[in-house]
Amino acid sequence: MAPERMAEGNEAGRPEPQPRPLDPIDRDILQILHTDGRASIRAVAERVHVSRANAYARINRLIDDGVIRGFGARINHERAGQGASAYITLKIVQNTWRTVREQLRTLPGASHIALVSGDFDVLLLVHTPDNRALRELVLTRLQAMPEVLSTRTLLVFEEDDLEVEG
Repeated sequence: MAPERMAEGNEAGRPEPQPRPLDPIDRDILQILHTDGRASIRAVAERVHVSRANAYARINRLIDDGVIRGFGARINHERAGQGASAYITLKIVQNTWRTVREQLRTLPGASHIALVSGDFDVLLLVHTPDNRALRELVLTRLQAMPEVLSTRTLLVFEEDDLEVEG
């Protein structure tokens, strides 16, 4: 696939406009918000040395352009009752990516889905309460999908979120 935006469009089915080029201030804002998505407009403006109105406008533009896709919390899955995590690789029937993606989005504990190149087609990250729930997810949900040819489960023993240095 080419690096440019694909023509499939956004969730509403409309083609997405090309994002405007980012300048150093935009990149600094992204770094700040990546590290602390709860940073106030005032704090962001002070750190990048622009007015609050300018920071607000830039953040809204980054959202409108699809550069910022949302704001969320970094979760300690184990402390949240999701003690088993795994990356699951899937080989799928050719040209079924969109169908498979929609089915994977409904899985409990699915937190990341990617179409990739290489020895498998899809990489899925899941968090489940325990290994029994993980086993059920793989054996009764994933392997029951007619588009899934095979799976491989890689248990996560320990994980650490990488943070952008500020």
